[in-house]
Amino acid sequence: MNRAYLGEFEEIVLLTAAALAGSAYGVALMHEITERTGRPARLNQIHSALQRLEEKGMVKSDMSEPTAERGGRRKRLYTVTAYGERTLAQIREVRENLWSRLAKPFTIALEI
Repeated sequence: MNRAYLGEFEEIVLLTAAALAGSAYGVALMHEITERTGRPARLNQIHSALQRLEEKGMVKSDMSEPTAERGGRRKRLYTVTAYGERTLAQIREVRENLWSRLAKPFTIALEI
C-alpha cells in the first residue's frame, strides 16, 4: 500500500482541521494550534500548509455564508477528506507501533 508522508506541521494542521470538524478556517486553526501545542503559528504558515494538503487531496475547502462579525465576508472552511482521514490513521498506527516497541517508556515529567 502506498503511504502518504507529511511533514510535522502539515500533520498538525491536518489533525487540527479534523478536530475542528467542519469549522476549520485559517484563524481558528492558528489559534487552536498555538494553544494546543504551545508552538507559535503564523497565518501564512497555516494557509501554505492548507494549500499543500488540498493539492494532495487530504482536505477540501468551501466558502461559508457571509457573517456579520466579518463585515459580510465569507470564510474558507476546510474539511478533511476520506484520504486525509486514512493518512492520519496510518500516521497514528506507525507512531503507536514505534512507541509500543520501547522496552522502557520515558518517565520524564511534561511541563504543560
